[in-house]
Amino acid sequence: PGVGRKTAERMVVELKDRLVKLELPGAGALSDPSDTRAEARADAESKARALLAEPLSADGAVQIALGYSPTFQRMLAESAAASAAATQSARLPNPILSYSDLAAGNVTEIDRALTISLLDILLLPQRLRLADQQQVQHRLRSAGDVIATATDARQAWVDAVAARQSLTYAEQARKAAEAGAELGRRMAAVGNFSRIEAAREQSFYAEATADVARAQLEAQRTREVLIRLLGLSNDLAAMMTLPDRLPDLPVAPDDESVLARRAFDQRLDVALARAELDFTARSLGLTRVTSTVNALEVGAASNSTTGEDTLKGYELEFRLPIFDFGDARRANAEAVYLAALNRTAAVIAEAQSHLRESYLAY
Repeated sequence: PGVGRKTAERMVVELKDRLVKLELPGAGALSDPSDTRAEARADAESKARALLAEPLSADGAVQIALGYSPTFQRMLAESAAASAAATQSARLPNPILSYSDLAAGNVTEIDRALTISLLDILLLPQRLRLADQQQVQHRLRSAGDVIATATDARQAWVDAVAARQSLTYAEQARKAAEAGAELGRRMAAVGNFSRIEAAREQSFYAEATADVARAQLEAQRTREVLIRLLGLSNDLAAMMTLPDRLPDLPVAPDDESVLARRAFDQRLDVALARAELDFTARSLGLTRVTSTVNALEVGAASNSTTGEDTLKGYELEFRLPIFDFGDARRANAEAVYLAALNRTAAVIAEAQSHLRESYLAY
């Protein structure tokens, strides 16, 4: 069975919780020995060994790719880092505490101020919505990575098993050609075959032998491609065996309209394009606000001088838009939004075309 959008999103959450760090040959562990992620890595390898103890199925290849492959673990770590960065972007900057102590003779002047960005507080709801939208994008990208990894692993498994099956057929054809060549040689020896007919049988045998050599090379190549996608070490790669043939085809194909609608609804590239368009639209609204006024800070201030009453009040800092009115930033944001709008339309059109093309191949 394939991996759908919602399944992929759920798997992203589960796999991030089990994200593991690797140990490099000749080096110390990248994580603390007490870290449970080392145990998770050992557990993933144990499960991979269990799957490799018998001929590897397509579902088994997908499980190893998602649970053991270092490449996929790297993608999960990068996704977690991007998610953390999106969360950080919604945080308010820390307030600034300033203090000065000036003295001249017997006179000492002390200034104290606590300042916080008022503009950031006012724009906090908008920033939170942008951060949420970024999280949606990261989840969709991660789900896309899950589906791409599962698809690549399944396709590599099909290619490897098909190459192995082709090798079996090529060896059978060579045996038949060898028997035909031997028969032709004997028939020619007793005068029942002409030299041309005997040479033709020998030619078939030589061609069949060359086909076997090519099939052997292709079987080994596709096997190595599968090993790389699964991230198997040398000892695990030596354990891997494949079935002798591919599974049987379905009795009848699925209905085109139902299959196309279901596939389009689960297309992550379309969902991601729409999410990016929504994020760009929200960013455009924020840019329109901050393009002119991008700094507004307010704070409490206190000033005390020796022999005088302490002065208390507030400070307000405002950046005057004299040289930069923000028109370039607004134009840039509008152009980015227009590009995202057309990119979304192009992705939808391409997705519909790909679905029709894929169904013809199916």
